[in-house]
Amino acid sequence: MRTRKLLFPTDALPSLDRFFKQTKEVRVCRRAQAVRAVVVGQRLQTVSDTLPFPYAAVRQWVQHLAVHGLPGLADPARPGRPSTVTRELAHPLARLVAQDPLQHGVSHSQWSCQALAAVLARETGVSLSRESIRAV
Repeated sequence: MRTRKLLFPTDALPSLDRFFKQTKEVRVCRRAQAVRAVVVGQRLQTVSDTLPFPYAAVRQWVQHLAVHGLPGLADPARPGRPSTVTRELAHPLARLVAQDPLQHGVSHSQWSCQALAAVLARETGVSLSRESIRAV
């Protein structure tokens, strides 16, 4: 079976390059990388074999790019309750995990989820449950 020729706008490659450099989400970067390879001229099957993506996923992302443009590569909104730990809290939490708990008045040399939640609440004013900390 012969594959049909995919047509992309003339500015697709520069737009993908900018999008690839500006986006901060790893999943979206990987999608842009796969779609960019197709725009450059590689076959869908080659991209699927080279990168760790199924053929159907690469085909779907290419079609999303053709129909919706670059926003078509972004993750769709997911149903359900939004995450308790926002991006603003993820950075202070990661900083705490990298530090010694004894510096923050914790009586153990390793962090527990409960201790992390208590110190995070004291430093940021945002109270999280230990289960929310564990989920991160």
